[in-house]
Amino acid sequence: MRTISCNLLRVLSRGRTNYRLAAVGIIALAPLCCSGQDDADQGMQMPNGHVLWIIPDFKTSPELQEYKPLTPKQKFRIAAQDTFDRGTIALAAAFAAESQFPRSEPSFGGGAPAYAHYWITAYSDFAIGNYMTEAIFPTFLHQDPRYFRRGSGSGWSRPGSAVGQIFWTRTDSGGRQFNYSEIAGNSAAVGISMAYYPGNRNASSAVEQLGTQIAVDMAANIVKEFWPSRERRASRKSGVGTR
Repeated sequence: MRTISCNLLRVLSRGRTNYRLAAVGIIALAPLCCSGQDDADQGMQMPNGHVLWIIPDFKTSPELQEYKPLTPKQKFRIAAQDTFDRGTIALAAAFAAESQFPRSEPSFGGGAPAYAHYWITAYSDFAIGNYMTEAIFPTFLHQDPRYFRRGSGSGWSRPGSAVGQIFWTRTDSGGRQFNYSEIAGNSAAVGISMAYYPGNRNASSAVEQLGTQIAVDMAANIVKEFWPSRERRASRKSGVGTR
């Protein structure tokens, strides 16, 4: 498991055509190279906060025996927490720099004004995507936007579960259903973004953006699955109690 993950890391780090997808892969697979296979902490209540010290984590929940759905108000609260978090602002700044370096939008120009334009559009991508996939679509479709952390398992069971939740989710009634909120919500967000990306108004770029966003969400799920275990082990090694 660890050897395979590290090899994939090396392959992704050599990518030249899509730096963002390479970064997503590296972030997602890093915990797999350094973590154990089984934490034996299933059902442990996970605190809200950040993973990798920057990625907002306000919708992770342990895999519960007794399912309790979220109210529409709670779904919108999660979207607001993810959107207005300092980590989201920082990630938008990083994505803006990554986009400005190759001048992915020539119409934005150059220099500081261009960077501000890139930052605003990157932050808009995050904000619209959050509200579409965590609040608006889940409310109308009666689906649960949370990530349910497995916390135990071996081999590829845990990353498999993390990736699988991109495509299958819980309904408010406790059943399982195709994750229309994730796919349709991100599709709607990409469609809206075409209005403020004047150089990318075509179907192929929209499909590429959708694929990138889904890959980002997969990476986030994998990191959320493994990061709490890494954090607890680091705390034990330093003699600090877990929070």
